[in-house]
Amino acid sequence: MGPFDLGDRVAIVTGASRGIGLAVAERYLEAGARVIISSRKAANIQAAAARLGERFPERVVGLAAHAGDPEAATALVEGAIERFGRLDVVVNNAATNPHFGPILTAESSHWDKILEVNVKGAFWLCRAAAGLMRGQGGGKIINMASVAGISPGTMMGVYSVSKAALIMLTKVLASELAGDNIQVNAIAPGFVKTHFSAALWQNPAIAETIMATTPAGRMAEPAEVAGIAVYLAASASDFTTGAVFVVDGGFTL
Repeated sequence: MGPFDLGDRVAIVTGASRGIGLAVAERYLEAGARVIISSRKAANIQAAAARLGERFPERVVGLAAHAGDPEAATALVEGAIERFGRLDVVVNNAATNPHFGPILTAESSHWDKILEVNVKGAFWLCRAAAGLMRGQGGGKIINMASVAGISPGTMMGVYSVSKAALIMLTKVLASELAGDNIQVNAIAPGFVKTHFSAALWQNPAIAETIMATTPAGRMAEPAEVAGIAVYLAASASDFTTGAVFVVDGGFTL
């Protein structure tokens, strides 16, 4: 695979028991990487690891971790070292959105939970990984943002704010870590057909609006977001940092 070969790399992908995270992990394994996948529920992540392990034995490990917990972030990095001896790529994909409605109806608990996972959780894992990457001579950090962080998502105000914050966190880290040969970038998917987005695509009225305002005329499948994540994990992107890659079928046009 040349500049897209991940055969020498170890990656952590959070929120990887299904959806985009699982698709990214699978593409990384296909490109030769060894991968730690994580999610909050142990049973779900172990089941996903077992399925991937059938195709990629000895190269995938599932670890339960709460994305908003700084101690869990440290444990994930330590787990990568214990099992594979190094860490080259971090994909902050885990996210939550317990509030759906006008932003003024959001409770304090909604704000706390969304920011804890979507922003602070990503920061904790970045911080835990950055020191190790510095010692290794470089690394890659990929934050899964959203087009909702660029243009407000309907009925997803708090989530939109959190993804806008994640985009700015990406840029700040890219600026501060560039001298350490650590590239930090973000992916901003549009509407992707996953369990996480079910409230949108299972609502006929909302789904119809999405289709009408997306030039591609459909929602994406998780695998269609994973390709850019391979580029951002590989040597092909060594001069790419602080960027936001929109994968939305033209929605933001």
